[in-house]
Amino acid sequence: MVQRLFRLIFQEDGGTDGSRLVSRRILFLILLSGLLLSSCASFAPAARQARDEVTLPAAYSIENTLETPAQRWWEKFEDSQLNALITEALSGNQSLASYWARLEKAKAQARKAGAELRPSLSGEAGASHSRRRTGDGSNSSTAENNNFFIGLSTSYEVDLWGRVKATRDAAELEAEASREDFNAAAMTVAAEIAERWVAIMSQRLQRELLEQQLSTNRIYLELVELRFRNSLASALDVLQQKQLLERIKAQMPLVDMQTRRLENQLALLLGRMPDKAPQIERQKLPALAGLPAAGLPVQLLENRPDIVAALRRLEVSDQSLAAAQADRLPALRLTGSAAYDSSELEDLFDNWLVNLGAALTAPVIDGGRRRAEVDISRAAVEQQLALYRQLVLTAVSEVENAMISEIKIRENIEALEKQLQAARNALAEARSRYINGLNDYLPVLTQLLSVQGLESDLIRRNEELLVARVSLYRAIGGSWVDDLAPPGRDN
Repeated sequence: MVQRLFRLIFQEDGGTDGSRLVSRRILFLILLSGLLLSSCASFAPAARQARDEVTLPAAYSIENTLETPAQRWWEKFEDSQLNALITEALSGNQSLASYWARLEKAKAQARKAGAELRPSLSGEAGASHSRRRTGDGSNSSTAENNNFFIGLSTSYEVDLWGRVKATRDAAELEAEASREDFNAAAMTVAAEIAERWVAIMSQRLQRELLEQQLSTNRIYLELVELRFRNSLASALDVLQQKQLLERIKAQMPLVDMQTRRLENQLALLLGRMPDKAPQIERQKLPALAGLPAAGLPVQLLENRPDIVAALRRLEVSDQSLAAAQADRLPALRLTGSAAYDSSELEDLFDNWLVNLGAALTAPVIDGGRRRAEVDISRAAVEQQLALYRQLVLTAVSEVENAMISEIKIRENIEALEKQLQAARNALAEARSRYINGLNDYLPVLTQLLSVQGLESDLIRRNEELLVARVSLYRAIGGSWVDDLAPPGRDN
């Protein structure tokens, strides 16, 4: 195209006068300046630079995790109700619905931006009537005139420097990033459903434990009161045991409150009203096998939607910078029109006019606005590049943290179980010595408090273990979200 314009500009024929030749050469200077500016404006895409420069460890610090990670990870818990809840949430959660709408909006904006790559065609039609009075008095006369017209007009910007294409590509990449935003939100919803499911069961176990401890404390209270009536125990022993009994009673409303709040949160995640919250059928926390496969750190670049979205937005920034640089160059717009015009309707299609034109515009003085746009776009690229790098670091750190948390919580649970067994043995010994009158009630009370505290801690640690597993699955990511489609559409 540039070669054809070059021949047109410098072609001299007998019908070319001096003014037209000067105009052609001015046109050449404008195009030449655009070419020089475009060569100076070339840049290396930051997205490619980010992919080339990112350095990930060959493997995680925890061994035996190099297998391919599980996709629909919640099925590993082998609970049909949990499977159904997550399926319902992925279609009924209102936050996910807003992400779908945002995605549709981004797709429409991409189509709108791509429309500028094609010529626009518009039609118009009209009729006018004019009446004019001339002269005065008896010499006056009235002249009437009708005019009818119908025609088409078209315009098209020749994308000399790729500005329009860069704008279209940026909009398409933003739509892809919006899809990854939805994928990340879907992963979050699935993880939160699983976490609430675990927490509700944990609170239920705490409630059952409190009821058992309440029954145990009543037995101890009866024992102390019996010994008090026989003058074998002091009133202080009775009061201390009553205090422990009331302590257990005081914890029950708090457990009930937390359970109800968790059920309301679960209903919200499902897109239900609080009174429609599901009742969890499972009674016990699921047992976990060993540490699951986490794959390789490099797989996070594809399995983590937030990382993919950040890369897409880095590519958006690249295209926006290219568009801003191209906007400083001359723009060539072609226009054309064809119309029929007549003063009589029946003769409308007998008279027609065709008009073709081309206009080349170039910025001369804009107060530095376009240069500032380039600087803004370049700064946005640097910002997105830093954000991408930070997300990669965060992703690797989250996987490492989740794995080390599960390992250390398991070790803590093993130690707690041993400690609890020792505390129960100490309680049995203290109780026996108290009954036989070998010591007062304080050692029994101390060991009873220790046993009941450890029993509660053990439930919480098992809950934390399951939450750590969910966090690990969430940190690993996956491709299962790619199969999701808006409600009412087939996958």
